[in-house]
Amino acid sequence: MSAHERPPAAPATTTDGRPGPPPRSGGASAAGWVLTIGLNVVAPILTYNVLTEDHGWSEFTALLAGSAWPVLDSAIMVAWRRKVDEFAVVTLVFLVITALVSLIGAHTARALLVKDSGVTGLFGLLCLATLLAPRPLMFYFGRKFATDGTPASTAWWNGMWRYEGFRSTMRTMTLVWGVAYVAEALVRVGLAFTLSTSTMVTLSPLMIYGVLGALGVWTAWFGKRRAAEGERRQAEAEAEAAARAARPGPTPA
Repeated sequence: MSAHERPPAAPATTTDGRPGPPPRSGGASAAGWVLTIGLNVVAPILTYNVLTEDHGWSEFTALLAGSAWPVLDSAIMVAWRRKVDEFAVVTLVFLVITALVSLIGAHTARALLVKDSGVTGLFGLLCLATLLAPRPLMFYFGRKFATDGTPASTAWWNGMWRYEGFRSTMRTMTLVWGVAYVAEALVRVGLAFTLSTSTMVTLSPLMIYGVLGALGVWTAWFGKRRAAEGERRQAEAEAEAAARAARPGPTPA
C-alpha cells in the first residue's frame, strides 16, 4: 500500500455497542444548511413581505407563492441526493395550512392571533398523529439536524432504528413536542380572549419562541440522558458477564 493509499476508517462505536456516526462532511453539511435555511425560512418570509407590503397581494396568495420555495428545495434534494427532504415537506405543508387558515373567519386582530395558535396546534397534532406511523416525526427532524445529509450519515441514522432504546427516544420526543404545542396553542387561544390585543401581540411571539427554545433544550438534555443510560446498562451487562465468567466452576467429584 502506497503512502497515499489509506484504508477507510472503521466506523466508531459507542460504549453501548451502537455504531457511532461517520465523520461529518463539512462542505456537504454547509451546503445542505444554506439550502435548508435559505429556501425553507428566508425565501418564504421575504416573498411574503414583498408581495403583501410592496405589491398588495393577499395573505393567502402571498403564502401560497412562498410555498414554491420548499418545493424547489425538495426538487434539488431529489436531484442531488436522490431522496426527499422531510424538513422541506413539513415546511411546505404548514405554509399551505397557514394560507388556508388565513381564509377562515373574520380578519380582526384577535382572529389573526387565534389563527396563529391554530397553526402551532396543528403542528402538535401532526406530531401526535405520527406516533401511529412506522416512524414518528422527530425521527425525520433528528436525521435532518444530526447528520450532514450524505449517504453514509443518512444510512447510519436509519440504521439506529433497529435499537429499541433509540425508537423509544424518538417516540418520547415526538410525544412531548406534540403535547407541548397543543397545550401552547390552547393557552394562547384562551389568552387571546382574555388579554388585550396589544398585550397579546407582544406575548404571542414570546410564547412561540419560548416554547421552541424550551423544547430544544429539553430535547438535547433528554437525548444525552438516554444515551448515558444506554451506556450504563451496557457497562453493567458486560461487568455481570465478566463476573460470571470469572466464577470457578464446580469441583469434580
